[in-house]
Amino acid sequence: MPAYEMPLLLKIMTRPELVVTLKRTAESIFKKGGFIRKIDNLGKLATPYRMSANNETHKEANYFIIHFDLPPSKLATLNEECQRDIDIVKCKIYNKNEDKKIECTLHEELLPPAYRPQVQKMLAIGAKQQAKKDKLKHKFKFNTGLDYYPFQR
Repeated sequence: MPAYEMPLLLKIMTRPELVVTLKRTAESIFKKGGFIRKIDNLGKLATPYRMSANNETHKEANYFIIHFDLPPSKLATLNEECQRDIDIVKCKIYNKNEDKKIECTLHEELLPPAYRPQVQKMLAIGAKQQAKKDKLKHKFKFNTGLDYYPFQR
């Protein structure tokens, strides 16, 4: 199953009401055959702009991020349920991209440019392209018997 993350903006409520809303959202994920990996609480923060949801205007919200796995066929119904929930101000589901592991090449980067393997590869590619260009250039053939090209100024 693909991994997703869902940032949730919940309206300002008491702590027990927040727990009930999060449980309701988690149960909807479980009912669709998914499982939750982690829930991050980012706290109560001001929204970037005034948001209106369910005939209310919100300037602050409780921010949560739910990391979960779910079959792709059930994604649309989960998104629809979250948008219908009256306690959720905003909900969006994103694919979670796995971080690529990058090898440290500091010892290669500290070498002078002429000795770096990447630079040597680029020079080889440039030399090949220059050889192709030289092959395609038209060169004047001196078959007139003169030592110079008479039509050149």
